[in-house]
Amino acid sequence: MRNFENISRIKVFIKDPNKKNFLKIIKEVCILLITKKEFPFYYFKYLYRKNVKNYLDYLSTKEVVAIGSSKLLHKPEYKALFDNKLFFALFVEKTSLNTPKLVSYNLGNSFYFNNSIEKISNKIELVSFFENVFTASNLEGLFFRPPSDYGGKGCFKLTKENLRKDIDAKYEIFLKGCFVHTEIIKQHEEINKIHHKSVSTLRIISLITPENHTEIISAFMRFGVGNSVVDNSSSGGFFVGINLKESTLKQTGHYLLDYGGSEIHKHPNSGFKFEGFKVPYFKEACEEVIKGVKVIPDRFIGWDVAITPDGPTIVEANDGPHMFMVDMGHGGLLQNHHIKKLIRELRTTK
Repeated sequence: MRNFENISRIKVFIKDPNKKNFLKIIKEVCILLITKKEFPFYYFKYLYRKNVKNYLDYLSTKEVVAIGSSKLLHKPEYKALFDNKLFFALFVEKTSLNTPKLVSYNLGNSFYFNNSIEKISNKIELVSFFENVFTASNLEGLFFRPPSDYGGKGCFKLTKENLRKDIDAKYEIFLKGCFVHTEIIKQHEEINKIHHKSVSTLRIISLITPENHTEIISAFMRFGVGNSVVDNSSSGGFFVGINLKESTLKQTGHYLLDYGGSEIHKHPNSGFKFEGFKVPYFKEACEEVIKGVKVIPDRFIGWDVAITPDGPTIVEANDGPHMFMVDMGHGGLLQNHHIKKLIRELRTTK
């Protein structure tokens, strides 16, 4: 699988009409080889393009690994909260953070709701369970996520209206898997103008500095395409960087190389142009993230935040927030003096 992905990425690079000329590519690769002290394979993911003038401002593979693996930044005690969505949901229930309500969950055929457990052995029992959940919770639908998968894999919705039909289709998946069942997030109407089929979440990066200050380092927004119920770039969606000071989307959206690596300036379904769009409640989302850091004081976290009509809600937190996307969305993280200082800190504490 990895070899197939690498071949696909090489094909994108070779066919890309927007790449720099061959001599310039060789020159920049040599400079990176000398300055970063590693062969810059990462250069061929994005930095080879004509519009990337500041290629030295992007993190190298070693620097990305250093951030992700540093015991200085990440405490092993917190890892279960990042890796397991059920643990995270149960944990934040006890805090003041705004998060989607955990309604129920299942571990195989054991279904949990309102402090009771039901063993499900057939479709009739499963339909009955969710009818009870919908009635008792006064809900019309639920959103399901596997606790340990990432990138939006395995997510789906279940609605009261189509319950029996949905159960027919998902019965085997339910009983063989584990799922976190949460309220469906109602998205802000301004964001729905861009895309309404899935919730478009912000990825906001927080850093606790050596002086113990929490800083918002970078942010981007993810969008789904077509009828997908998830916005993840690793599931075929794309992402757009956010101007932190202005709370606005940047001009360009990016697909990952696995999905062609193209750049776009408007949503492929709605035709909505990104540049200048003011993200509703963005400052409040950053404030909610800072509250989140007080609850989970890991030094480097990527927070996924949805924007509802009433404000931000934290969906999950990640200790590995896809640094390649963060770097691209920011336009080179080494432009940020906190990141420069962090890299120096990591080098001196090996």
